[in-house]
Amino acid sequence: MKIINDINAMKKWQNKGEKIAFVPTMGGLHQGHLSLIELAREKADRVVVSIFVNPTQFSEREDFADYPRTMVADLALLEKQKVDCVFTPNTEMIYPHGMDLKFDVGEIGQILCGKSRPHFFNGVVQVVERLFEMIRPAVAVFGQKDYQQLHIIKQFISLGTTSKIEIIAGKIVREADGLAMSTRNQYLSVDERNIAPQLYKTLHQLRQGELDRKSASKQLQRYFKLDYLEILDANTLKQITDNTSKIAILCAVFLGSTRLIDNIIFKRG
Repeated sequence: MKIINDINAMKKWQNKGEKIAFVPTMGGLHQGHLSLIELAREKADRVVVSIFVNPTQFSEREDFADYPRTMVADLALLEKQKVDCVFTPNTEMIYPHGMDLKFDVGEIGQILCGKSRPHFFNGVVQVVERLFEMIRPAVAVFGQKDYQQLHIIKQFISLGTTSKIEIIAGKIVREADGLAMSTRNQYLSVDERNIAPQLYKTLHQLRQGELDRKSASKQLQRYFKLDYLEILDANTLKQITDNTSKIAILCAVFLGSTRLIDNIIFKRG
């Protein structure tokens, strides 16, 4: 496994004619990330994983300073997964001209997670573009848990100069009790961890028709501070219409100081 932290070394490592699949991460790796790597391996000759905690997607009030940085453990895990290359750039390499946001993803970045994190998706697109420029993948794999992010990146790719990159979605990987795997789950106390599965349980009940949106919201508020619960067209993230073919149940909550997100995507039946 090659570990590279320099853009020139990355360019030298790339072999023309070999198809690269890319999995961007901020470290703190878990089985959810590993499932994306497995998917990437099916799609290309070589797999590159990046580890970079991107400052432009954190606000001053968020957990940038405290975000888990577990590089030694992450590299050991990636070695076991036989990843071809790990790219570990620093902030100056990603943002040589400063971190001023030059992207505005528009209205799609102001709904759902964007209401409480209006900076977030602009920062995500900014770092994704830089990483794409450096790694030049044919395929990039993102997790479905961050469904709005996935939707925005697909939109960005379709409109931009990197339209040749195929974006693939990896399924949500869950703990045995249903909690979606996330690096931030390690923030949860023992008591909070016992409560956290109520998020997916409620979404599943809503999906099965056991609850309606109003009663699901009330149930969530017994355990969490509710950020949002929405049922939208999964292809547009707009209100459901007669033409809607796929539905997204999307939710974000706070459990203590930890923000959890989850979703269920399904075909309209």
